[in-house]
Amino acid sequence: MIQKSQTAFKNQSPRLSINGLLNRTIQNPLRLIAIVLLVYILVVALSRLLGGDYRADQFARQLIFGLAQGSIYALIALGYTLVYGILLMINFAHGEVFMAGAYIGFFVITALNNAGLLVSQTLLALLITIFSGVIASVIVAVALERIAYRPLRNAPRLVPLITAIGASILLQQLFLRLFGVSTRRYPDVNLYAFPQLFPELGCATINGETICRGIDLIGGRYDVVVFGLQLRVLPIHFLVFFLALTFMAVLWFIVQRTRIGKAMRAVAEDKSTAALMGIDVDQVIVITFVLGAALAGAGGVLFALYNQQVSPFIGFIPGIKAFTAAVLGGIGNIPGAVFGGLFLGVVESVAPSMLGLSQQLKDVIAFSMLVLVLIFRPTGILGEVLAQKKA
Repeated sequence: MIQKSQTAFKNQSPRLSINGLLNRTIQNPLRLIAIVLLVYILVVALSRLLGGDYRADQFARQLIFGLAQGSIYALIALGYTLVYGILLMINFAHGEVFMAGAYIGFFVITALNNAGLLVSQTLLALLITIFSGVIASVIVAVALERIAYRPLRNAPRLVPLITAIGASILLQQLFLRLFGVSTRRYPDVNLYAFPQLFPELGCATINGETICRGIDLIGGRYDVVVFGLQLRVLPIHFLVFFLALTFMAVLWFIVQRTRIGKAMRAVAEDKSTAALMGIDVDQVIVITFVLGAALAGAGGVLFALYNQQVSPFIGFIPGIKAFTAAVLGGIGNIPGAVFGGLFLGVVESVAPSMLGLSQQLKDVIAFSMLVLVLIFRPTGILGEVLAQKKA
């Protein structure tokens, strides 16, 4: 988390009794409505679980997919929360930074596929694709910071916000004009691993000899039984989840354990004082954009590997969801962005089926969850309550 040193409120009010809590709830109609809605959701979910309308294997499949989807939200949300922690602005063009990584990754992986490298050296080709997506997103983010945001750094906060929305539309239209409106499809990828552990998977008989290539981490779909549950497992979901956690851990280490991380926290605290201490504020802000864009670019390629489709507009919905996740977890808070992304991904994957609703309502459920959380916790689930509000 980009730490701020203001002292949080501690023990400034007496502990509320149960009657006092009830009185406050009754006096707040929104909170009362939220409690009634939460109770209703809980009752419906329990009734469907106990009645057998919603099965445990269905929950497990949706949980796995929700964690993979939530990991992508978390990677994008970290870009929002880093920029907000430094500049106190919402970079609404960050979804298009994510889109740029996925789009450029498509051209790179297609070229590698045409050259035969995707088949002969799959892991190397994937690493090149992810790196290319990261570089593309970084270039877009640095250009945004230098051209669109830096001249407005001392402007009223509404001005950069409007500029970010305009930049988002500009990037969408730019990619649309350059590459067309047609949806592009990533080529099929097969990355085999652990042949010794899974000798029965991916085996083929060639010239009378059985050769096992192992489990397919990208394109594989396997029916397995876990604790008596019949599951169809896609290893790509686990791969996305663990890679996303790895990227987030690297970011956490950079922010908390390196000199540039200390400089970022100092600039987040007070830019003027940090400059007096010899910190190059502009350089720190650029590095912040670079880190957020790198995560978004990697997330864009990972998202496209299992979604397999890219278009100039694929960044809009994930960008909005990631912003929702950042606010849900506590904007400006790195663990909050990670938790918010995973939580939102799981909720929108599991909740519709658990409540007996159409999957088309998953976006409604996701944004409703944001409203419910903010009613009880305006700073987000892991957000800090500061004694001094930063303007």
